[in-house]
Amino acid sequence: MPRQLFGTDGIRGVAGEYPLDAATVHAVGAALGKWAAGIHGRGSEILIGMDTRESGPWLASRAAAGIRQSGAVVRFAGLVTTPGVAHLTRSRDFVAGVMISASHNPYRDNGIKVFDHSGYKLPDEVEHALEQEILTLRDSAPEKAEPCLEVSHGLDQAYLDYLASTFPRRLDGMKLVLDCANGAAVNLAPRLFRTLGAEVIETGCAPDGRNINLDCGALHVEGLRKAVLSSGASAGLAFDGDADRAILVSAAGRIVDGDAMLLIAADALLRRGKLTDHHGEPVVVATVMSNYGLEEALNARGVKLVRAPVGDKYVLEEMIRRGAPLGGEQSGHVIFHEHATTGDGMLTALAVLDAVRESGRGLDDLSSGLKVYPQLLVNVRVRERRPLEGMTSVQQEIQAAMRDFDGLGRVLVRFSGTEPLARVMVEGPQLERVEHYAGRIAKAIQLELGG
Repeated sequence: MPRQLFGTDGIRGVAGEYPLDAATVHAVGAALGKWAAGIHGRGSEILIGMDTRESGPWLASRAAAGIRQSGAVVRFAGLVTTPGVAHLTRSRDFVAGVMISASHNPYRDNGIKVFDHSGYKLPDEVEHALEQEILTLRDSAPEKAEPCLEVSHGLDQAYLDYLASTFPRRLDGMKLVLDCANGAAVNLAPRLFRTLGAEVIETGCAPDGRNINLDCGALHVEGLRKAVLSSGASAGLAFDGDADRAILVSAAGRIVDGDAMLLIAADALLRRGKLTDHHGEPVVVATVMSNYGLEEALNARGVKLVRAPVGDKYVLEEMIRRGAPLGGEQSGHVIFHEHATTGDGMLTALAVLDAVRESGRGLDDLSSGLKVYPQLLVNVRVRERRPLEGMTSVQQEIQAAMRDFDGLGRVLVRFSGTEPLARVMVEGPQLERVEHYAGRIAKAIQLELGG
């Protein structure tokens, strides 16, 4: 049976509309509390955190009311990152953690991500069972509004203390520009990097409930790049709305994306003899979206690149299966499995800056071994999802591109797991040919499915 609520990254939608209407969110909490009580007994503690969206407080309150109805206890971390919730859930006595966030989406959207005590997102079978319970409970949810939650102080600092302990070197003498996307990292990232000795210039740190990810953060780094160049900073760090990803900018203005950070991190772990999997083979897990240049650079170092489907969930699954210590996505989700169970933008930035300190080289130099093949991603809004394999016109355009590239290019067409979009990725040796085929494939999809 296809799932109705949980997608690849929890439950997501427009705040106030199904499945993020008041009744369904209350039922999510009630079902989660019932699940926790059934395994751990009544009185089990569940952690809730949120980002800066204006809908966050009432969604957190509704979920908390449902949790309490089922006999579990709620602790509220307030404004915290998604990886912060994951870390606190596994390092404290919480049976589950709930993050209210829609990550990189606009403010009108929101979401509910759930972690179990291990710090990992819930297994598919648990999500399926919860979903059936939620759909049963939503019709009996109370209509009254719930009071605002009180923050349990000290949880965010415990998370920052852990991050600071993961790498031995300090950042004294570094000037960093931080773009926190007006999101979950606004109170945390500046504190962390100042504690480690860096001079910090803040941008994207003035949330108003509606400006999260708005022309700032990891998806919009041009403003950060200008700030780095004008201030003479050592680097710029951009996070997304829930700070589970990061994109960096070098002192020279070079954009250092997830692929480049994977290469830098792989080099550092390789030097320390800590990049091997269960079989003793040096390996990095990325996705089908990662540039061929990353695969080429890793192969030259004797490191195997394993590709997983798009989504940090699938990257993590492959990492666990192989025992790989490092994996991530071009978008800036990077997972250091020794330290975290999910992508963590602040941890990623720390690891890269630690590699800079350890090597004595700059970001530009460290990432210079990555030859980036021209790659274009086109998003096509769709009104429905049908199997792409059955669309003759789309398949003809894909096959034409592959014949022309003759083994030196890639085409990937897939549906987004979180938005009504078809994503067309074309990669090849020449930008003009990449643009040509990406446009033709996107147009074919638009004619078939366009919204």
